[in-house]
Amino acid sequence: MFGIGGPELLIICVVALIVIGPKKLPEMLRSLGKGMAEFKRVGNDVKSTLDDEVNKAESEARKREVDEELARRKAEKAKLEAETAKAEAETAKAELEKAQAETAADKAETKA
Repeated sequence: MFGIGGPELLIICVVALIVIGPKKLPEMLRSLGKGMAEFKRVGNDVKSTLDDEVNKAESEARKREVDEELARRKAEKAKLEAETAKAEAETAKAELEKAQAETAADKAETKA
């Protein structure tokens, strides 16, 4: 703990006992213990709050990525459907032109 060994801790306790006195030392240590516990509790609260915020930010980022991927896939699907519809329209146009040409040819044969 802070690089303090047994002999150093014993010297600190003896000096504290002499300076503070035997009557006030337990009360002072109790206050110090309560202060350390409160400090630890606040530190844990801050840590849990930060962890929650980080998790929230990560989940929002994942959701945004999923939404972007879904939008990209929808766009690709729509593009493919548009290309298919265009190809079908061109095929229908070619068939119509062919039918019109055949009708014109039949009329020409009928008149001749």
